[in-house]
Amino acid sequence: MLILLAFIIVFHITSAALLFISTIDNAWWVGDNFSADVWRMCITNTSTCMAITDEFNEYQSIQAVQATMILSTIFCCVAFLVFILQLFRLKQGERFVLTSVIQLLSCLCVMIAASIYTDRHEELHQSHGYVMEVSKGQYGYSFVLAWIAFAFTLISGVMYLVLRKRK
Repeated sequence: MLILLAFIIVFHITSAALLFISTIDNAWWVGDNFSADVWRMCITNTSTCMAITDEFNEYQSIQAVQATMILSTIFCCVAFLVFILQLFRLKQGERFVLTSVIQLLSCLCVMIAASIYTDRHEELHQSHGYVMEVSKGQYGYSFVLAWIAFAFTLISGVMYLVLRKRK
């Protein structure tokens, strides 16, 4: 049981780390000499970065991605704290339902964020607010990490739903 508990804790912490990296790091959309994410666009050659503001055509979509990624990260951290509390407060044989629900909310939020970005990426990268042509880029590793975090939080949420407290 102790090994299973350690695995679940490591899996949850990995999910949270993936969410933090994909939310913060500047690699959702990359090209030969630029990288862009939901916060800013950076030119690699000159090391200059420009914040994404309301000057961009699809700023509302970017804000939706920002908000849901932040919510996902918060839900994942709260789920971990609730799990630790339930670990000591639940009676033997009860399930970690509250932890599961919060973790599945985190899963839903990251899925919404990555889906919005996937759907709107053409419009997002054709804005006249960019200093250079960014439409010829490709998805970066932060975008991929967001989808991996979706899978991890989904698996984690289902594990908590199935898990019973044992002695």
